Amino acid sequence: MDRVKDLASKSAAVIFTQSTCCMCHSIKALFYDLGASPAIHEVDHDEDMEWALRRLGCNPAFPAVFVGGKYIGSARDVISLHVDGSLKQKLIEARAIWF
Repeated sequence: MDRVKDLASKSAAVIFTQSTCCMCHSIKALFYDLGASPAIHEVDHDEDMEWALRRLGCNPAFPAVFVGGKYIGSARDVISLHVDGSLKQKLIEARAIWF
């Protein structure tokens, strides 16, 4: 869990993904469309990382999205934040994007 927290705190926006996950791809594309350049950690063959994400409350484990070092959720959560307009504000506050 310390490794996840460490990686999540090193960038304003961090996404833990699996290369075969279509929702992971969609969330990455959303962040790029919003002007963010998130740190992407593909953990295809790292079962320890997956279990650490689950222990932190990430369920489903992928994508696991962190903004400003805080877990904001998986794909459904991120899309909900985007629809209500608060995702962009969170990215601005974390300095992942500037306006």
